[in-house]
Amino acid sequence: MCRVAAYYRVSTDKQGRSGLGLEAQRQSVRSLCEARGWEIVSEFTEVESGKRNDRPELNAALDHARLTGAKLVVAKLDRLSRDAAFTLQLRNSGVDFTCADNPDVNRLTIGLLAVINEDERERISERTKAALAAAKARGVKLGNPNGAKALRRAGKGNRASVAAIQSNADRFAESLRGTVEAIRRDGVTSLAGIASELNARHMRTARDGKWHASSVKNLLVRLRAS
Repeated sequence: MCRVAAYYRVSTDKQGRSGLGLEAQRQSVRSLCEARGWEIVSEFTEVESGKRNDRPELNAALDHARLTGAKLVVAKLDRLSRDAAFTLQLRNSGVDFTCADNPDVNRLTIGLLAVINEDERERISERTKAALAAAKARGVKLGNPNGAKALRRAGKGNRASVAAIQSNADRFAESLRGTVEAIRRDGVTSLAGIASELNARHMRTARDGKWHASSVKNLLVRLRAS
């Protein structure tokens, strides 16, 4: 059975109430997996703009897929990014990924769709700037009149993002529990020794790095807490 690491992204809390909300994305991915007989073994959620490429939850999803051999599945290609270079980099990352809205695309088509999505992002930006300039010329006051309310809403979004990061970190740690226990049963109990064994077994950290005593310590703390 094909194992799946599902990745969901919304840019703002508002999108939770729209067709691009988290529940709509989950349903789209689940429908594909049920139709294909795939098993969702992990889910990663990010609250971040598609313009940004420094996304820890996507990195964690890719790391988890590499560790477990899972396929990365998103609801739509633009949930990954509208930046063509970034999407092409993902295509070449060594992780098999697909999109629920178009699961049969090949590697060439993924590249073409990435370029189209980037062009659409730029067109949206140009239309928005033109509309704002026209409104300003008509004397319309720009900016958010709600001020503090907007900041409070942003704070809620940050808390949701932090909670998602912690949840994904817990799942990543749990995926390594069996390996760590096996290393300990072999008589390796020091932090440095466990780190050396994890590296020897080609296991990567959540950020795709090598293990050190400090990262093993953090891993053990998280495993004890779960």
